[in-house]
Amino acid sequence: MLFQEELIARVRRACEADGGLDAALMYGSFAAGEADEHSDVEFWLFFTRRRRAEVDPRAWCEAIAPLSYGLLNEFGSYVAFFPGLVRGEFHFATVDEIAGVADWPARGAAVERMLVVDRRGVLAPVLEGMRERYVPPVDGPGVIAEYCDPFANWLVLALHLAARGEDLRAWDALGHAQRHLLWMARLAEESTAHWLTPSRGAERELSAGTVAGLRAATCAAAPRELAGALRGALELGRRLWPVIAARYGRTAPVELFAEVDAALARRTGA
Repeated sequence: MLFQEELIARVRRACEADGGLDAALMYGSFAAGEADEHSDVEFWLFFTRRRRAEVDPRAWCEAIAPLSYGLLNEFGSYVAFFPGLVRGEFHFATVDEIAGVADWPARGAAVERMLVVDRRGVLAPVLEGMRERYVPPVDGPGVIAEYCDPFANWLVLALHLAARGEDLRAWDALGHAQRHLLWMARLAEESTAHWLTPSRGAERELSAGTVAGLRAATCAAAPRELAGALRGALELGRRLWPVIAARYGRTAPVELFAEVDAALARRTGA
């Protein structure tokens, strides 16, 4: 048994024992049935308003297992570091926030794996509604504007930043371009299972050639490496974009790609 599975069992027992906790759900890899020894444990805990005002997130998590550290992340959830560097992510919420679960991006996870506690039977119907409306991402003409166009924007920005000598900022912009390349790769190869986190499982779910292209579009924040990664991003984007665009009678921005190509050639002397 993975240590995370023992932690999950302890969280379930703690939820059942806490009379001020109205409902709780698990999300993430374990809820999706995709977890391994490196996976986090992730929960939303919905307390009564009075109980939420009393509960201390660190103390509640320490009752599960010893912590080496705990912190509030940028999304307001409490991150607990359990033995073995296992991350636990806990959203300490109130019953008023249960209805908002209906607006979450539907992921298709099994309700029985997600549901931890539901004292009033309010949470289960919300989760079931999420499951019923889940459909894998379907591409349409709008994907050009949403996923391909931003790639072009970030690529050209990264090119200018690298030329200016702002290597770290160029590297950051290239990271944004890379994320859109991942979405473009999933669209082109019709592999949209992990759409919300497109890098997840990419090595297994995308073709070897595309994975190699994605690797070629990454680098260290240094001039020579940036030039090579920009070239790699351009070449992969130039290959993927037409595949997506052709489905809707559209074309790729050939002239823009040619300009980027020429600018890279001037920079590298190639």
